[in-house]
Amino acid sequence: MSRVVAFHSFRGGTGKSNTTANVAVMAARRRLRVGVIDTDIQSPGIHILLGIDQASLPRSLNDYLWGRCAISEAAHDVTDGLDPTLEGRVYLIPSSIDATDIARVMHDGYDVSLLHEGIGALVRELSLDLLLLDTHPGLNEETLLSIAVSDAVAIVLRPDQQDYEGTHVTVSVARKLRVPQMMLVVNKTPAVFDVADVKQRVASAYGCDVAAVLPHSDELMAFSSRGVFVLDSPDHPLAAMYDDLAGHVIG
Repeated sequence: MSRVVAFHSFRGGTGKSNTTANVAVMAARRRLRVGVIDTDIQSPGIHILLGIDQASLPRSLNDYLWGRCAISEAAHDVTDGLDPTLEGRVYLIPSSIDATDIARVMHDGYDVSLLHEGIGALVRELSLDLLLLDTHPGLNEETLLSIAVSDAVAIVLRPDQQDYEGTHVTVSVARKLRVPQMMLVVNKTPAVFDVADVKQRVASAYGCDVAAVLPHSDELMAFSSRGVFVLDSPDHPLAAMYDDLAGHVIG
């Protein structure tokens, strides 16, 4: 049975896209067929992590939303470029980084109901086990739809007062949208913080499952989003944490 999970954060800079990419690869290591849609149409970027040069791609999510192609035509199998030994598959549906396309989205928007239809079609046509939505930070119409059509939402936050307040808003909205499952991912946790204490406090504050408390990592920062960290550093302690998180996401 397929599962749709939205990765979201109220503010930018939480490491949401990095988390999404690493979870996608870890799920593919579990022999799953994984799709990743970059629904952050205003500021796309997960294609960089997944090793894709957009200039080489004929279609993007924008083309589907503007009626130029079927959504499956905008899906690109990136597995071999990531790691040809992966037993599952990873498909990316990128958003366009063309300035004209971004300006058009910001000025004209698009029919958000098409995204809902496209998700169902993509799961069927690619026989996906897991579909991850990398959302735009904050709350707008497109983001609300991404959350509403998901089986679960993973809210990524830093242990920071501004993130805490924004996460309260996101959790409240997700509950009103009746998302079946919510999980919190605390990211970039300073080494001086007690992980168990952070987990307990966050779970108590929001009444949600805390799927992971991920530490700040100098190695991850120095890697500078050049790819998927777990593939570059499979023996790093973070790799095991991303694998555990993937287990939560898969359900």
